[in-house]
Amino acid sequence: MKKGVSVLVTVALMALASSLASASDPSPLQDTCVAIAEPENAVFMNGKFCKNPNLTVAEDFFYSGMDKPGNTSNPVGSAVTPVNVAQIAGLNTLGTSAVRY
Repeated sequence: MKKGVSVLVTVALMALASSLASASDPSPLQDTCVAIAEPENAVFMNGKFCKNPNLTVAEDFFYSGMDKPGNTSNPVGSAVTPVNVAQIAGLNTLGTSAVRY
């Protein structure tokens, strides 16, 4: 009987401890934050000012460098062009991407 109670108390304490240790971000970043240069009436996030989401257009997520061939005369036979928020304004809260061709 004493062993059963101690197991029950141990399980209850572990359940309580695991419920307190759940990790989550109480205020996650928004899905998109298109960077803009002029901060008039904008929100500051991740080092850039964000465009009003209602004014976001498809061109904010477009990179025109895909039509230019890269130098593939290397041992790997590929070229990687690093692209970040400076080239694609829509990458502000999405991290850094690499365009490979």
